[in-house]
Amino acid sequence: MNLNRYFILLCTITLPGCSSARPGQTTAYKPATDRYIVALDLNQVKSDKVMVTIMPPEIKQDEVIYNMPKIVPGTYSVSDFGKFVSEFTALDKKGAKLPVQQLDTNRWKIGNAKDLEKITYWVDDTFDAIKKTDTVFEPGGTNIEAGKNFLINPFGFIGYLDGLKQAPYELNITKPQGFYGSTPLIATASTATTDTYLVDDYVTLADSPLMYNVPDTTVLTIGSASVLVSVYSPSGRITSKPIAANINDILEAQRSYLGGKLPVDKYAFLIYVPERVGKTGSYGALEHSNSSVYFLPEMPEEQFTSTMRDVAAHEFFHIVTPLTIHSEQIGNFDFINPDMSKHLWMYEGVTEYFASHVQVYEGLIGMEEFLGKLQEYIATSKAYYNDTLPFTEMSKFVLDKYEKEYGNVYQKGALIGMVLDVRLRELSGGKRGLRDLMQDLGKTYGKDKAFKDDELFDKITELTYPEIRQFFTRYVEGNEPLPLEETFKKVGILYEPLSKQLVNSYGGFMSGYDEETGKLIVESADNLDPFGRELGLQAGDQLLKWNGTEISPANVRQLIGEELQEMKPGQEITVTVGRKNKAGVMQELTLKGKVRQQERMVPHYLEPAPNATPGQLALRAAWLGKGAQ
Repeated sequence: MNLNRYFILLCTITLPGCSSARPGQTTAYKPATDRYIVALDLNQVKSDKVMVTIMPPEIKQDEVIYNMPKIVPGTYSVSDFGKFVSEFTALDKKGAKLPVQQLDTNRWKIGNAKDLEKITYWVDDTFDAIKKTDTVFEPGGTNIEAGKNFLINPFGFIGYLDGLKQAPYELNITKPQGFYGSTPLIATASTATTDTYLVDDYVTLADSPLMYNVPDTTVLTIGSASVLVSVYSPSGRITSKPIAANINDILEAQRSYLGGKLPVDKYAFLIYVPERVGKTGSYGALEHSNSSVYFLPEMPEEQFTSTMRDVAAHEFFHIVTPLTIHSEQIGNFDFINPDMSKHLWMYEGVTEYFASHVQVYEGLIGMEEFLGKLQEYIATSKAYYNDTLPFTEMSKFVLDKYEKEYGNVYQKGALIGMVLDVRLRELSGGKRGLRDLMQDLGKTYGKDKAFKDDELFDKITELTYPEIRQFFTRYVEGNEPLPLEETFKKVGILYEPLSKQLVNSYGGFMSGYDEETGKLIVESADNLDPFGRELGLQAGDQLLKWNGTEISPANVRQLIGEELQEMKPGQEITVTVGRKNKAGVMQELTLKGKVRQQERMVPHYLEPAPNATPGQLALRAAWLGKGAQ
């Protein structure tokens, strides 16, 4: 999930392995000649680089190609991890060099391959990429800080040979004294200075991130599942214990929501908290089958844990899809030339919908807050994306033709989930919803059985009702806008595309983002309203604190969109800004004003209908569970 400069939460799909061993499990392996033996020595760092040494399985042909991923599952952009590889060398049993030809950024052809004994090369990290064109979304990247932290997304360090992507991997890591490896994997051997892991294939390896540093970890027990929360915060201001305490409720709610048992035995939250914004200017998370990696900014503890809770709710739900339910394109991902699935509406959209719906259904938030989330999905989708583009087509061509439409999977994709959920509740008399459908799909397919892309809608229809096929034809494969007003009416919710409302003003300034300082700024003060003029906001002001709470891209929506709206008109409010004086020196100023209401046209306004019928209320109760009151 990526909190980008426009504050839109984005994320990425994960990659379930197609073999029997999962993170946290081991199986009986074949002799070493039939597996890769990989070594990373984290004590030997040269110019921010780590050497990778690989002894491959037995090669039976004269030439073989070694691949580093061009694209990895979930990021939906070209990463070209071969760009970070240097001094690539292939050696025979006597230590003599074999002929190597680099075919392109990510592939090396090795000659006399039957004699191949070892491959070595140095890997640079993506966090310190010099060129803007080389930046990689941080949760899907790599970090090498000698003696401090190593974030190891394996696809950024390790590749595979053509025809041998399914061979097992033995990963050996030499670590600094006092370091701990946080990962969903279970070490088969571990000492104070070394760890060894065994995984079934490259897909599983790529899906199993590791983070090495002096440990700050907390372990939660959620039902029968063990959940690791691991934090690296250079300043030490963000720690694992309060984060774990904060997300415990949402994880327990998800367990209840999923029928009382989680489909994983072990899960790991790996959280990197930088002191400055990264090279991409983004924050967010990347989920995997049994783990998720977070790159989130420092902020006050309460705001950090709240942000972490919301993001984690989404990432954790990926254990349902595509971990349990996925297409053939996902199950056997092509890291060089991937064939994309048509079903991002499910992988990301349903996941995002569940992340919000579970909170209202299990009583963690009220109906008003949930409707606010739906309102945000609608407003963002309508404002920034093409509402008539068939979602299956966008998904299929998201890497190129429709790259700019990808963010809509978290907006309209969630709304597809919502409308489908209400429709299923309606057709079943309130007895079954989207959650039940996903459980049925999990039983029909599962971790080791992928579905064919073109068969999914028909299979869902077979498991539900004939009317559902028409829903997919019109609103997911077709170009018709979702029937939002009709859907909300069924559950007694008033929906107005544009409604005149009194809201607490934030000042009317246009916001911007300063990449150099990582601060939000007042981009323009041309259209300040009376509250903004009373405060005395000026163009160029850095927004530092809102009513005493530090402002960041991650919490600005909560501070202004939620907490401000809960204040009463006339209450005093302070805004701390950074402003340059006449000498050009940045000074901190505290501006004061009183909360004022402003009449605004609110787009996509939602509120419970005061005259809802008993039938509407009953369907609403089935849909929203504990939060329907």
